[in-house]
Amino acid sequence: MIVGAGFAGYRTARTLSRMTRGRAHITLLNPTDYFLYLPLLPQVAAGVLEPRRVTVSLSDTLPNVRLVLGEADRIDLDGQTLHYTGPEGEGGTLAYDRLVLAAGSVNKLLPIPGVAEYAHGFRGLPEALYLRDHVTRQVELAAAADDPKSCAARCTFVVVGAGYTGTEVAAHGQMFTDAQVRKHPLRQGMRPRWMLLDVAPRVLPEMDEKLSTTADRVLRQRGVDVRMGTSVKEATPDGVVLTDGEFVETRTLVWCVGVRPDPLVESLGLPMEKGRLLVDPHLQVPGRPELFACGDVAAVPDLDKPGSYTPMTAQHAWRHGKVAAENVAASLGLGGARKPYRHRDLGFVVDLGGAKAAANPLGVPLSGVPAGAVTRGYHLAAMPGNRVRVAADWLLDAVLPRQAVQLGLVRSWSVPLDTSSPELARVPGGPERRQEESARSGPGAAIAADTHDGGTGAGSSQGRAGEAPAKGHPGSRATQDRPGSGTAQRRSEEELAKGRPGAEPARNWPTDEPAKGPVGGGSAKGQPGGESAKGRFGGESARNQSGGEPAAKNQPGGEPAKNQPGGEPAKNQPGGEPAKNQPGGEPARNQPGGEPAKNQPGGEPARNQPGGEPARNQPGGEPARNQPGGEPAKNQPGGEPAKNQPGGEPAKNQPGGEPAKNQPGSAPQSPPGQPPPGPDTAPGPVKRSDAPDDSAKGDS
Repeated sequence: MIVGAGFAGYRTARTLSRMTRGRAHITLLNPTDYFLYLPLLPQVAAGVLEPRRVTVSLSDTLPNVRLVLGEADRIDLDGQTLHYTGPEGEGGTLAYDRLVLAAGSVNKLLPIPGVAEYAHGFRGLPEALYLRDHVTRQVELAAAADDPKSCAARCTFVVVGAGYTGTEVAAHGQMFTDAQVRKHPLRQGMRPRWMLLDVAPRVLPEMDEKLSTTADRVLRQRGVDVRMGTSVKEATPDGVVLTDGEFVETRTLVWCVGVRPDPLVESLGLPMEKGRLLVDPHLQVPGRPELFACGDVAAVPDLDKPGSYTPMTAQHAWRHGKVAAENVAASLGLGGARKPYRHRDLGFVVDLGGAKAAANPLGVPLSGVPAGAVTRGYHLAAMPGNRVRVAADWLLDAVLPRQAVQLGLVRSWSVPLDTSSPELARVPGGPERRQEESARSGPGAAIAADTHDGGTGAGSSQGRAGEAPAKGHPGSRATQDRPGSGTAQRRSEEELAKGRPGAEPARNWPTDEPAKGPVGGGSAKGQPGGESAKGRFGGESARNQSGGEPAAKNQPGGEPAKNQPGGEPAKNQPGGEPAKNQPGGEPARNQPGGEPAKNQPGGEPARNQPGGEPARNQPGGEPARNQPGGEPAKNQPGGEPAKNQPGGEPAKNQPGGEPAKNQPGSAPQSPPGQPPPGPDTAPGPVKRSDAPDDSAKGDS
């Protein structure tokens, strides 16, 4: 069993599959069905590469490995079982003989007020897609702004952290925004400004000093405002306060200060080193021969530097995976002897966009075009797939302009900074992962509310024009609890219990009055943040709903139907009222003793018959519409104008008219007991009406 398909987990699965050759059952548990090549993620955010170029299919490249989609929740070390949650909220348990923990890392948080609410990380594909849309949107809004101050704020982008990721994001971002204003005649005079902040004394502090000098020079020549020894003191909706006291107006804060191990390993109760699981040089956990760990979650001793541990980099994780696979095979008797982990530094490469890069292969410092060629060659060699597609995108980017468009696939509240699964975008109604176990990191941490309430508490861009979600939707002020600079507060059990069986019943939404318009107005009934509709969680009980008035007649607890035991007898049944034209009943029309029918002897004459009322447009009768002497027809001279004609009442679903059913602005037609979808909220999983509601089990 391998948990995680990052650099360490993917390499472990691939190597172990080749070594065992079908003699072992290998299961890989991962939230997504792809391996993400993280070093090229800044190029996705800058529009150089398409998102699928940096993903490698697990099922295609690991054909002999069983892939299970899900996230590990709990590990029973004594019982050798693992419990996980699938992508649709279903749970499962997997047994193992050997367990390799390679869960990776998540965004590192610091106790800085406002950061968790207004900053976004850069650890997964959803965050890169969001940043590309957000930057494009800010440039477009700045171009349309009349206020120079607002234009400058939208054109200012702040990146915190001058490490490997932050440096590349700032370098590619400056090129991306410059290209959007350079050839646009209506954007002349706009000057996008990227700031790179870090408390370290130089850029890329963990790398060679020559690499640092090269990267710093390229960034400054390109126009990036590099400020070392400076960081963010507080984040607000309108900007950031720096540690030197300066207030920078901005709508974009990218958090690249580092990573921390996945919180899963903290729940094991084993010896830790700064949040990482302690292992021996063979990547085994002491006292647990069946448990291995590698990658960012493992504190692996550096045999070349006694007393230290290998850093959390992709190169080390990739090499960890190979050694872990060899040692797992050896423990099963399918390989040779166990091997300790040793490494040799082959150098680093930093892509600075275009033909610019900084590299030191085998210790030889390079810059300019040679460094760019080495950098791209290294990435092509290191990628386990998609090499031709990546090379083709690089070639197209060199000869064609980039497409600066918003796809709108990821919203701000979908990618909160404080999350234990940055590889997944948060979805309304979707299952939440390890809410109770996820680590908090001081003031400004995200609250543990589910997205159905709209409160992620992190990553929301409240106060940023052009991004505020509609009222009653996730991320809006009406439905979101702002933790501010205080510690996050979880919802009480009483609040969580609303809408569950035994709580206050809800009214039946389809039979309720039409909901208020979802766009621009107050929260609609049955919408998040609005009054509960009938049949919805927290509202008045609908008929035939739990806790409400019994439903239709002949239902348990309701009034018995006619002709049923205990009910009123039906007509023409023993004890009931006789039907018409039956013995003892009222005679039917035109029957002996009954009322004569129209136009029958003794009855009322029909229209246009002798003695009856003349029909319209007949002699003596009322003239028909649009006939001489009659009322003019609609849309005829002198008559009332027809709907949707000049001077007439607008037709349904036309500007100014009443919205048609199932159109925006009318009451959405949702299944009973389901929340009506709003314009910015994707519908969650549909609940079956014929199955019991298990939402009361655990925290949603």
